[in-house]
Amino acid sequence: MSAKLTPKDFATSQEVRWCPGCGDYAILKAVQKALAEVGADPANTAFISGIGCASRFPYYVETYGFHTIHGRAPSIATGLKLANPDLDVWVVTGDGDGLSIGGNHLVHALRRNIGLKILLFNNEIYGLTKGQYSPTSRAGTTSPSSPRGSVVAPISPGQFALGCGARFFARGVDTDKAGMASVLQEAHAFTGASLVEIFQNCIVYNEDVFTDFTDRKNAAETQLHLQHGQPMLFGENNSKGIRFNPDTWSLEVIDATASPDEVLVHNERNAAVARMLIDLQGPVALGVIYRDPAESFEAAFYAQHPTGMRRTQSVRDIIRGPSSWTVD
Repeated sequence: MSAKLTPKDFATSQEVRWCPGCGDYAILKAVQKALAEVGADPANTAFISGIGCASRFPYYVETYGFHTIHGRAPSIATGLKLANPDLDVWVVTGDGDGLSIGGNHLVHALRRNIGLKILLFNNEIYGLTKGQYSPTSRAGTTSPSSPRGSVVAPISPGQFALGCGARFFARGVDTDKAGMASVLQEAHAFTGASLVEIFQNCIVYNEDVFTDFTDRKNAAETQLHLQHGQPMLFGENNSKGIRFNPDTWSLEVIDATASPDEVLVHNERNAAVARMLIDLQGPVALGVIYRDPAESFEAAFYAQHPTGMRRTQSVRDIIRGPSSWTVD
């Protein structure tokens, strides 16, 4: 590419068909902004999605894209990344698509550390199929499938990711476009599998479920924006901090002005603290929570593959060429 692209260059001519006011609009704008800022090449970029409101994403980004089947986007994206490791492959999924029918596929994409940038839109509800409770819905959620309130404990996408052996987990929120664009750039730069949970408001079936920490009037007091190597500060004028309490083996809020030396410094490679940050409720941790690079699956695969990093040009070449093995 000769000229630097702008966010508008990543917008398609397709009519964006989400409910007016849906948080997906803000996420789309943040993704287009991030693609422009990292200098993404549309001819070298692909968005793969499953089924759900979020999965309309490939229609609205001026890159290659594939709207696949329910829950299987990680598997199809894995095949694409292995076919051409030079591609930037993004997966767009939701809490239902990714963690219910697609949970098994997401497990293996994360544990393999395949070089996918996975965006999980979490609105704690099934939006496309009219408001049933989802794997991330809180206990007590009333819906068409739980009229008296859900009795099921929700899945934590972050704990799920770390339990699968993910090497990168981050969070964003649809009301913070600048912060989300920054997180997306970090996810793009990561070599292996990067999972970004994005809190997204469904105005029809689960409106304001995240208001306790997304309301801009209270955001300074309810959001902890993490930066590697920086103290965990929040609140007006960064007057509050996060401390590790060894007696309860948990994180707690302290007066940072009174005890500045006790404030934890964020270390992205500390998996134990990352798990605590994921469960932290007041404030909610945002940004890159865990990042610990390791060899990607595609690099390891091609290192012991007969063709090295050479890709064949046709199905016939793949079947009859050196990419196949003969087993005696």
